[in-house]
Amino acid sequence: MTLKPSLLTRPFDDKLREECGVFGIFNHIDAAAHTVLGLHALQHRGQEAAGIVTFDGVRFHSHRSMGQVADNFNSQRIIESLPGDSAIGHVRYSTTGETILRNVQPLFAELASGGFAIAHNGNLTNAMLLRRQLIRRGAIFQSTSDTEVIIHLVAMSHDGTLLDRLVDALRQVEGAYSLVILTRDSLIALRDPLGVRPLVLGRMTDGSYVVASETCALDIIGASFLRQVEPGEIVTVTAKGLESLKPFPPMRPRPCIFEHIYFSRPDSYVCGSSVYQVRKRIGEELARESPVAADVVIPVPDSGTPAAIGYAHQSGIPFELGIIRNHYVGRTFIEPSDQIRHLGVKLKHNANRWELAGKRVVLIDDSIVRGTTSVKNVDMVRGAGAAEVHMRIASPPTTDSCFYGVDTPERSKLLASRMSVEEMAKYIGVDSLAFLSIDGLYRAVGEAKRNMDHPQFCDACFTGDYPIRLTDHEGGDRPVQLSLLNERVAQ
Repeated sequence: MTLKPSLLTRPFDDKLREECGVFGIFNHIDAAAHTVLGLHALQHRGQEAAGIVTFDGVRFHSHRSMGQVADNFNSQRIIESLPGDSAIGHVRYSTTGETILRNVQPLFAELASGGFAIAHNGNLTNAMLLRRQLIRRGAIFQSTSDTEVIIHLVAMSHDGTLLDRLVDALRQVEGAYSLVILTRDSLIALRDPLGVRPLVLGRMTDGSYVVASETCALDIIGASFLRQVEPGEIVTVTAKGLESLKPFPPMRPRPCIFEHIYFSRPDSYVCGSSVYQVRKRIGEELARESPVAADVVIPVPDSGTPAAIGYAHQSGIPFELGIIRNHYVGRTFIEPSDQIRHLGVKLKHNANRWELAGKRVVLIDDSIVRGTTSVKNVDMVRGAGAAEVHMRIASPPTTDSCFYGVDTPERSKLLASRMSVEEMAKYIGVDSLAFLSIDGLYRAVGEAKRNMDHPQFCDACFTGDYPIRLTDHEGGDRPVQLSLLNERVAQ
């Protein structure tokens, strides 16, 4: 049965959503418990489902469930059902495949070489094509997830070792992927050649290796951050230690720039930078580019807060919490009538009218997607008595869909794809509206500007410049700029 979206998340939450987070640990006595903690730290990357697979030296063990980590890994009995000193875990927000239990990762299969568990962050852009080809060759799929394509490609490869077969499989896929894989004798972690999705490597004080989507998952278990897994790199951890392989032609990395804007936790370290510091610099750039006479700077919590701090610091306008977030809003099964839909946004956010009444407000948010939440937030601020509302967005206009592992509406539903900034301001109901420029965003992440010939990040949601071929989407009704696809670094 396909679950309906939670009333208090999807109908009201007008944000782009990461597909998932991954975690892995090798040779640690409390592998399952540490994986649960790591997934807790990565919960922001996916709230629909969670799963863990462990290996005890003889057998693999698995627990996968719909819902959040705390709801499903909440007893000693469950932890004890996952014995072993090696584990991988996954939190999911679906972009490919239905929200059903058989799609919950890690996925597991018995291959000729033994058990093979895999967890995937990202999205394959030729998965449908490969799936059709594999079915014609006799493959029987158990899920509708694109990740299962990789399992079948590995199983059908005739190359030598398991690692050889994995490389052979990856040479056939297109798209963005950070993978953690658990076998009988190894933990494997890897990123696609452009490094679109993040993956980091850490180490415990006892020498155990850990991999995770973000450094905040290392912090929670006391692991030290060693480095990021490099784009195109395959890291294999065995009883002998760590080995690195780079089997693909070198390419110019294009990590997702939205990790800095929204996806990653503020306390994480991404692409050599503190996410929190980058978001404050984004706010400073926004204040320089789009100043306005105002009395107070207000963030839309929580994602707009660091940028609002930066904007206030640069502009000299006081920072205040004018919208208060209720952190205890959980799932509900109330039928989404029009009246409940209208009230639902107030369950999550409420205006702090004593900081808003009679004031000229600069309202800072990280992005505008459909615009529906922005309308509600502006109405809330005006309803609290604000004299003026000037909205400033800590990213460029989101004009294009993501096909690399982010839950994005189709392009026709993106407000910036069909309206000018002036039209959006009128629709949202603000006195003025301004977005961060693309060069301002690049300055905030430490670049002088966006290199038009060789962009340093994947920024397709702002520019329409897709760095990886969109095979499954070609022939559709939307323009796709593919002039810089898979450009190799000159040898």
